[in-house]
Amino acid sequence: MEYTASEMMIISSARALQGVKVVFVGVGMPNIACNLARQTVASDLELVYESGIFGAHPTRLPLSIGDPTLISGATSVCSITELFMYYLQGGRIEVAFLGVAQIDRFGNINTTVIGDYHKPKIRLPGSGGACEIAIHAGKVFIITRLSSRTFVEKVDFITSPGFLDGDPAKRAALGMPGQGPQLVVTDKGILRFKADTGEMYLDVIYPNVELDEIREGIGWELAVSPDLKRAPPPTPQELRLVREELDPDGRYRS
Repeated sequence: MEYTASEMMIISSARALQGVKVVFVGVGMPNIACNLARQTVASDLELVYESGIFGAHPTRLPLSIGDPTLISGATSVCSITELFMYYLQGGRIEVAFLGVAQIDRFGNINTTVIGDYHKPKIRLPGSGGACEIAIHAGKVFIITRLSSRTFVEKVDFITSPGFLDGDPAKRAALGMPGQGPQLVVTDKGILRFKADTGEMYLDVIYPNVELDEIREGIGWELAVSPDLKRAPPPTPQELRLVREELDPDGRYRS
């Protein structure tokens, strides 16, 4: 079956959630991926939203994290402060999805500025809760399109810490309880991080994608797994759920 790069990203993200129980998620592709995972590989998955909602069961695609559809059927609704203190900082978040404007080879994320901090070319939205999420969530998954403007050798500003300068032990030394970034899902393949150096490497390549296409979108010499895998294409069932139930208007899957 024909499918789009966005559909492949959503489905790959959903597959990565197999067996996960609690995920911190926003809107857009990660939200669709989590709801797809709940119907395929993680039936017990509980969705947590920054607006203070735990155990959400949205009946339609939410427009924002403040959309009332998230409250209907939710296990708990509380303040943002309580959510971050009792759930995130309490160590109850297994996986969190984060977005990026820039990401470097060690998984450090920038969503603050492009260029010099005091005289930036572009001023971005900033952290929100992303810094705390990157520090406290058990694992961080990132979903973003492959581009040399996004995958840079060194970010202009560290908004959310990954493996800092390439020493994973520094996270624990600085009191960060979470394991840090584990997975980067792109429109051409999936990247992971080396346990000893925290450096990003290519682990999975999508069908009909060539290695040179991925290297062109990375701002450094990308390491490649010696056991590089080819992802299976989306199944008819996965595509049906995405197209007919989760994103029928094609807002994110096109």
